[in-house]
Amino acid sequence: MAAIKVTCQSGYYGRVDFTFISGNLGLDLAGTVGQRRGGRVDLLDNPEDLARWTVSAGLLDEPPAVRDDDLALAARLRESIYRLATAARTGSAYDEADRLLLNEAAGHAPAGVTLGPGGLERSGDLRAALSSTARAAAELLGGPHAALIRECEANPCTRLYIDASHRRTRRWCDMRGCGNRAKAAAFRARGQHQG
Repeated sequence: MAAIKVTCQSGYYGRVDFTFISGNLGLDLAGTVGQRRGGRVDLLDNPEDLARWTVSAGLLDEPPAVRDDDLALAARLRESIYRLATAARTGSAYDEADRLLLNEAAGHAPAGVTLGPGGLERSGDLRAALSSTARAAAELLGGPHAALIRECEANPCTRLYIDASHRRTRRWCDMRGCGNRAKAAAFRARGQHQG
């Protein structure tokens, strides 16, 4: 699966890079937090970042209005999706509170998709974008592809993704990023042992 990288300008914080490499919008939302086990990096640091993410994700054509409480809701949904996907990956039971939060978000009307004079048009507010994201996560977690959820093996990456490789042996969230870094580190380590 090809990685899609979208660079956005974020007022005070500079550039924010969003990547859509997980194979599911819910996992891509969870992936807006990197390095979860140390040095945590949050790409949705402010309401403007979240508004831009909805457009970058292809959910809406225009950034929606986002308040601080909307950002907090999106962060709770993101963490619920991450925990649910981790439970699916490890074969654990889903946490009831996380499942209910996902279902509540999915229960809102999703983002609208219509064919306009110039092509596809996507519209709605933030709740609609989060509903579409939650629905994608629910379809993944409730279907057969839940067994294909993996966590990137590159340290310190903690990105979750769907392993759609032919043999189900994919080890990294993105070959061009984490995969290349891991292979380069292994090559350097072999060179040190031979020298």
